[in-house]
Amino acid sequence: MKVLIIEDDRSTADYVAGGLKEEGHDLDHAASGPEGLELACTRDYDAVVIDRMLPGLDGLSIVRALRSAGRDAPIIFLTSVSGLDDRVEGLEAGADDYLAKPFAFSELMARLNALARRSPLRKEDAVLKVGDLEMNVIARQVRRQGQAIELQPREFRLLEYMMRNRGRVLTRTMLLERVWDFHFDPKTNVVETHVSRLRSKVDKPFETEMIRTIRGSGYILNVPS
Repeated sequence: MKVLIIEDDRSTADYVAGGLKEEGHDLDHAASGPEGLELACTRDYDAVVIDRMLPGLDGLSIVRALRSAGRDAPIIFLTSVSGLDDRVEGLEAGADDYLAKPFAFSELMARLNALARRSPLRKEDAVLKVGDLEMNVIARQVRRQGQAIELQPREFRLLEYMMRNRGRVLTRTMLLERVWDFHFDPKTNVVETHVSRLRSKVDKPFETEMIRTIRGSGYILNVPS
């Protein structure tokens, strides 16, 4: 695995780099936001570990820029800014995981391995179609009835999961586990908020509703009849 570490704190960077080297992984290190963004945009990595507070350019801006540029390497925030709202903001920006400082290297390695185990995208899975709704996973484009739909990174991931499980009732817990990777207070309304946003873009402008609420159970993406 080749990992990019974007971290201005030398002791933290050395700790992570030392552990990765012991595990036999390759790595690059950037000590500032601009340097990290340049490396992440010009080289290929299996994962990016990034601090949220960085000189020159903050971590959130870097993640948003990478996702906007179509860079899809898994990203883990490694930061002392770890309140619930901060985690939500980081994941919504496009990060895949969020680990609070202080941390054990073994946990960071376990999370990196979990992200690395995600199956590579097969060509036949690159374009998803449900009725008149179409998603190009590689190009990160969504269209319904030929009309482009702009989605935020977490909205895109939510819709992708629903499309891959079309016709199946998806519980709130399933969505938290699969789309938000467990790291949320179960009392949060993040699922309801994102489903509502998704409906406003995927359903509201069109005649036929696709995202349905199954009271007491969850949500289902139906093929329009």
